[in-house]
Amino acid sequence: KDIQYIYSAFYNKLEYARFDSNLGKYVGYTEFGVKQANYWNSNPSEIARRKAQREGYCLNHVTAFYPNI
Repeated sequence: KDIQYIYSAFYNKLEYARFDSNLGKYVGYTEFGVKQANYWNSNPSEIARRKAQREGYCLNHVTAFYPNI
């Protein structure tokens, strides 16, 4: 439950958008990033894909990295 999946999008070493699994949506940090975040958030399949990546990657690998959990 406490595992957080973050996907960051960068351009020219500047983070312009980020998906945060705790929020369940993209957040933009620049003018372009806000536009992209709104576009990605309006696409339900994109949000479902990122949530599935949290389930598939983070939750399946947590026991490999933290075996005492």
